[in-house]
Amino acid sequence: MKKIGLIGGMSWESTALYYQHINREVARRQGGLHSAPLHLISLDFQEIADLQKQGDWDRMTGILQTAARQLADGLSRSRDALDHR
Repeated sequence: MKKIGLIGGMSWESTALYYQHINREVARRQGGLHSAPLHLISLDFQEIADLQKQGDWDRMTGILQTAARQLADGLSRSRDALDHR
């Protein structure tokens, strides 16, 4: 199964809900104790909300782009590590 990436923290409640739904579906499809291999980057929503309120879309975009790059790098390193086993 491929590893997926998730940027969470836009509200921790929704992040927990997504994580739960993803893993329940994996368990339903594969049975047993299977769960989704994933990387999660969780942001502090207060910072995002403050930037939205200030209209600082460039800074908010930068935060999300950084999180996406970190996620992609982590997935790539994880894949490379598995390739070398």
